[in-house]
Amino acid sequence: MNDTSLGVFQSDFIAALYGHSDSPNLLPLTRQAGFTVYRNTVLKGCVDALQANFPTVEQLVGTDWFRAAAAVHAVQAPPSDARLILYGEQFATFLEQFKPAQSLPYLADVARADRLWIEVHIALDDSALDVPAMTRIPAEQLGKQYLRPRTDVRWQWFAQHPIYSIWNSNRQTLALPEPLDWQGEGLLLRRHNGHVLWQPLGEAECIFLDACAAGLSLEAAANKVLAFDSTLDFTTLLGQLLAAEVFA
Repeated sequence: MNDTSLGVFQSDFIAALYGHSDSPNLLPLTRQAGFTVYRNTVLKGCVDALQANFPTVEQLVGTDWFRAAAAVHAVQAPPSDARLILYGEQFATFLEQFKPAQSLPYLADVARADRLWIEVHIALDDSALDVPAMTRIPAEQLGKQYLRPRTDVRWQWFAQHPIYSIWNSNRQTLALPEPLDWQGEGLLLRRHNGHVLWQPLGEAECIFLDACAAGLSLEAAANKVLAFDSTLDFTTLLGQLLAAEVFA
């Protein structure tokens, strides 16, 4: 078997494994009972990985519902990386389009929050900014500086749903706040001493972090925030983010 025919065989085998095609060349193999057992084992591994990677989604919908949905997703979008902790990059989008999930419009964003946790958990270590050194920069030069968010920090603004409240309560199996104010919320996650920590985040803070991540100077990033809300106390906003050690 040459390299070309081996590559074709591997592609056909993977496609058959996930039910995407049934190559005539593989019929002697795919009709064997052992292939069905192998297929079921592989799919179970995918479902197990999704269950481990999206615990808050499972907490909301229950194990049976989650595993049934995960099995559908696994067939549609098999893992592209052998490291199954990375599996599920398309799961939130899948939930948005999954008809049985339409009565839970916030579920996809909860999945996105779970995904952010994974990204922070596996991110490379990054040293926090030396704040005292920053305070020694002359005031006229400060606005020209660039603040880079740490590689082990993630954030997101969820405009449609109170995702921080929903995600945090279910992640820690706590009661939801009563009454729950149904408006947008942001989420900040960071790693500290090997542990993933999280806290709520306002839209202005998300705008500022987005601007910093895009490579804008401190002055330009501040102007973006003030264009969003001219009444904002930017010094307080920056101080809170520095205290959270989100910058490298």
